[in-house]
Amino acid sequence: MKNVYFSIICIFLISVSVFGNHSTDSIQKWSIKGKITFLFNQSAFSNWTSGGDNTIAGNVNINYDFNYKKGKWNWDNKIITGYGLSHVDDKGFRKTNDQFEYNSLLGLKSKGLWFFSFFNNITTQFTRGYDYSETPAKPTSTFFSPAYISFGPGLLWKKSDDYRVNIAPATSRFTFVSEEFSGKYGVDVGETNSYSLGFNLSTYMKFDLMENINMENIVAIYSDYLNHPENIDVNYQMNLLFKVNRYFSMNMTLHAIVDDNTSKRIQFREAFGLGLSYFFQK
Repeated sequence: MKNVYFSIICIFLISVSVFGNHSTDSIQKWSIKGKITFLFNQSAFSNWTSGGDNTIAGNVNINYDFNYKKGKWNWDNKIITGYGLSHVDDKGFRKTNDQFEYNSLLGLKSKGLWFFSFFNNITTQFTRGYDYSETPAKPTSTFFSPAYISFGPGLLWKKSDDYRVNIAPATSRFTFVSEEFSGKYGVDVGETNSYSLGFNLSTYMKFDLMENINMENIVAIYSDYLNHPENIDVNYQMNLLFKVNRYFSMNMTLHAIVDDNTSKRIQFREAFGLGLSYFFQK
């Protein structure tokens, strides 16, 4: 735990020393943009011979980017959040989405499109989750359990804010769980955290497929040098945005995770719907 606190303090001090100048000139170097999306689904049945359950579902996603550029320095920050609930007759409320992820990537320009870099990633969820395939439902997670904090130096190739690849061959990753989930998610029995050192490759690509259709791809690959490096963790998320007008859009999300410490099978989530979207940019 002391190593974690020390690392977080170091990251904070570096950020303050590099970006602590709040002059008018430095403020203008910030680029801020974000998107808030609300998806709603509903179905109702009455005397419907083929059957069906009344269902109401809602999903809120908030993505926020705040990037800084000055001289040879480049600092990209991205927050990805999402939370969804559904209510089905006789089953009550169940989660359909629960995600919090913060990515920070600090770069010092080297040559051409290459930068010396230092990245930080925090991933967790907001509320308690359950496995409903068992009776009674079995708890599987809660806030900051599991939680993953990764950071490390590396090399960044960046063409623009929408095209970048970061290579971090000496990535430290801490996994945290509560006492309730001790012994899971790669944490030893009786412990509440574990440490790993490995290779991390992350990419971000965003482009227009055609007019009013946008695709975003987020990929993270990790191999632990200290424990079965052949078991490679993969986290891939693809977001498709079909813009109808200024406020309405159709959204599709495909999210796949390969992580042997969490599940022996591929985790997969898909969401699609028509929703309200609000974009803001500064």
